Amino acid sequence: MTYRRLKKQITSLLQTQGLDQSLPTITQLPARQTISPLFSLLYHGQNAIRWRAVSAIGVVVAQLADQDPAAARVCMRRLMWHLNDESGGIGWGSPEAMGEIMAQHKVLAEEYAGILVSYLAPWGNYLEHEVLQQGVLWALARLGHCRPQLVQPAGPLLAPFLKSSSAALRGLAAWASGPILTPELKPEVEVLGRDGSKFTLYWDRHLRSRTVAWAAEAALKQHSERIRVGSIPSQ
Repeated sequence: MTYRRLKKQITSLLQTQGLDQSLPTITQLPARQTISPLFSLLYHGQNAIRWRAVSAIGVVVAQLADQDPAAARVCMRRLMWHLNDESGGIGWGSPEAMGEIMAQHKVLAEEYAGILVSYLAPWGNYLEHEVLQQGVLWALARLGHCRPQLVQPAGPLLAPFLKSSSAALRGLAAWASGPILTPELKPEVEVLGRDGSKFTLYWDRHLRSRTVAWAAEAALKQHSERIRVGSIPSQ
């Protein structure tokens, strides 16, 4: 099947069916052939299609990693390249796709989590574009809620985003802090418990409007539960 026909088929599946219905069909297609069409949908004009593509990429690349680890690493490096200034592009959706892949596959997570964290580090591969920062924060939350031990170094890097003028950055930073909330960050998250500003959160394969206060309260609750059980949640 040609690239154009395959992209049209995948786009139609993601537009007309929910992920629970479309993913079984997409994962039956040859993984190597579906990657490029799915990557292109990270630039789709419809927000819902872009996020569904993120979810599909996570599943497809994780399956590919079990069959051909080298090919899966090529996919990760391709996403990283799109976030590199030398690529000439912007890299829309690349952090989110990386986070979803790592949430789906432990080995890839262990290899690439540090790079994801580095996108928030001023001394690392800091991304200055706000939309990309939102993507990294979402990816850290996605990975952190599955494999919290891998994103612990991101804790100190969340502070500037908790104070951002952008509600989306504040909300996503608060949401990402849940699995890794430190004593230093806790007071700042508590302040956001009074922040009624709204942002859009994609979670459990659904887009929802949430308040920053909701994200902060959820993070504090998760932190309290971790303290109560005396450990970080398992993978």
